[in-house]
Amino acid sequence: MIRRFFGKLYVQVLIGVTAGIILGVVAPNIGTDLRPLGDVFIKLIKMVFAPIIFATVVLGIARMENMKELGRVGVRALIYFEVLSTFALALGLLVVNSDRSSRSAS
Repeated sequence: MIRRFFGKLYVQVLIGVTAGIILGVVAPNIGTDLRPLGDVFIKLIKMVFAPIIFATVVLGIARMENMKELGRVGVRALIYFEVLSTFALALGLLVVNSDRSSRSAS
């Protein structure tokens, strides 16, 4: 039962995040020394991300039989992308501007 619990990906991710937080609090110098490892990990994620998304989109389009359904899915995806991109941009601007205002106040 324990093996089944720790074999799940989300449990492993939560353990890794918790270990990283504990390492940052207890021994921040070691965390700083491990930064190149984190940078390599991020670069690997970026390298793998684009082909996976491309393959998912291509296979999704290839499996659709009805062109009308494809158009509906495309419009929904475009609207979803626009709404979430606008939200992310607004959130980023809000964070940057609140950071600037807190710096100028001190």
